[in-house]
Amino acid sequence: MDAYLVGAARTAVGRRGGMLSGVHPADLAGQAIVAVLERAGADPAAVDDVILGCVDTLGPQSGDIARTAWLVAGLPEHVPGVTVDRQCGSGQQAVHFAAQAVASGTADLVVAGGVQSMSQVPIGSAMAPEGPYKKSEGWVARYGDQEISQFRSADEIASKWALSRAELEEYSLASHAKALAAIDRGWFAAEIVGDKTDECPRRDTSAAKVAALRPLRDGGVTTAAMASQIADGAAALLVASSAAVRSHGLRPRARIHHLSARGDDPVLMLTAPIAATAHALRRAGLSVGDIDRFEINEAFASVALAWLRETGADPARVNVNGGAIALGHPLGATGARLLTSLLHELERCDGRYGLLTMCEGGGQANVTIIERM
Repeated sequence: MDAYLVGAARTAVGRRGGMLSGVHPADLAGQAIVAVLERAGADPAAVDDVILGCVDTLGPQSGDIARTAWLVAGLPEHVPGVTVDRQCGSGQQAVHFAAQAVASGTADLVVAGGVQSMSQVPIGSAMAPEGPYKKSEGWVARYGDQEISQFRSADEIASKWALSRAELEEYSLASHAKALAAIDRGWFAAEIVGDKTDECPRRDTSAAKVAALRPLRDGGVTTAAMASQIADGAAALLVASSAAVRSHGLRPRARIHHLSARGDDPVLMLTAPIAATAHALRRAGLSVGDIDRFEINEAFASVALAWLRETGADPARVNVNGGAIALGHPLGATGARLLTSLLHELERCDGRYGLLTMCEGGGQANVTIIERM
């Protein structure tokens, strides 16, 4: 059975310590959930489940925030919720689980998305003090006691694909320029809850300012300008079966054409989208040329540029409205935010297929391909 996207909404993305830093993450997610239900014209009482991605589920993000977000929004108590963690891909994985539930016939209407307040729960809080690997005999036996770091991975990818600092800086500046152009044209307005605007894109940056930054690691090329911004935000999508579409009078906006996840080298960590994209296209019976819009999460500029080189995707179809370098990366929410933006962009450009992929901790990547209705 098919699974359809009948709604998608998100909050604006706020900088760390910025406009959303004082909002409880459950309230933040609740805003996106209410908006997606209202915009789709769906009855909250008909929802079978709520699935949200979230990383570092501590403090205000603990206690199954998917359930809490639904309740604080004043929605029916009989609807359950579950929180998932596939690191940076958590929000995307939440949509995958929702689509799988609908396609299997075990659910008809599922809210899926993600939330993260990186202002209130600092990145890596759940990994303190030693992280997940150091005292595992099995891990050390297989991979040694080497540094596991996204900064190291970003630098190693830059080295492996011979990406110069100048090339990485150019890509990063272009991300800001594209995001600012989209904001100025009002292209994000239809997907954002309320009247706030994404806070992270910088109008005051320049090639000279970026070139003056120190690398994040000694001997490396990756600087803060080439990395996704720490941020706060939430997004929600409504996934429906054919039966739900008919019985509730919903309008399908896109069909989930393909979903998958693949693993790769967990030490290099951030290269999995390359193989995952090739795998997804094979399974979907599509080529790179069939995809009208791509979203590859800009965890780092080197990740996106290496993916571009290996896939041969047309850069003019990739991250056309900027990426996480400019718009921010609220970890658990980003996958759902990107899918929300991808859906709206396909509608704007009259495209048929959109592909979303992102690197994740542990050397993993999710891929979602949607077909606009």
